[in-house]
Amino acid sequence: MKTIDQIFENNKAWVNEKLAGDSHYFENLAKGQQPEFLYIGCSDSRVTAEDLMGVKPGEVFIHRNIANLVNNVDLNVMSVINYAIRHLKVNHVVVCGHYNCGGVKAAMNQQDMGILNPWLRNIRDVYRLHRKELDAIDDMDKRYNRLVELNVQEQCVNLIKTAAVQEAYKDRGLRVHGWVFDIQTGKLIDLNIDFPKILADIMEIYKLF
Repeated sequence: MKTIDQIFENNKAWVNEKLAGDSHYFENLAKGQQPEFLYIGCSDSRVTAEDLMGVKPGEVFIHRNIANLVNNVDLNVMSVINYAIRHLKVNHVVVCGHYNCGGVKAAMNQQDMGILNPWLRNIRDVYRLHRKELDAIDDMDKRYNRLVELNVQEQCVNLIKTAAVQEAYKDRGLRVHGWVFDIQTGKLIDLNIDFPKILADIMEIYKLF
């Protein structure tokens, strides 16, 4: 385990490394941000957005929570979405889940998780929506991974229900993407979700523009 002192030593080394390559690095960084992406991912300590995407500071606006949920009553994620889309003008919004997600696994277990219960219920709702498909998978690891994928899909659908996303799609063609990070291989997987097909029967209900 790293100590607090080691963290600050690491920071000094990082600053020196950046300045060695560009003496104006932090001066330019302080001028502002124009990220192309909003990334909504899991809080899991093994899944760091900048590393797995290979991007630099200032290129991605990031929000992380347990199991990468887009919950319409979560003021935090809704504020991030609105700020990123309406003020920073990002053109891509990514929901990225990951295999071996502790939040998804906890939601699959029938046990009282205390304060986590209301949060995990959102994932249990995803299970309910796709129960027929999931229960047909006998291998529990495969069922677990499939729920990870379906949770990403449903969070993308929740994104598309929002006014900010619909407005930006109409005005500038903003795109929503569903990805999964495979911790065992380090690879990003694009789920290539067919949103028109998924939304065909419900979009009239949620359409705001």
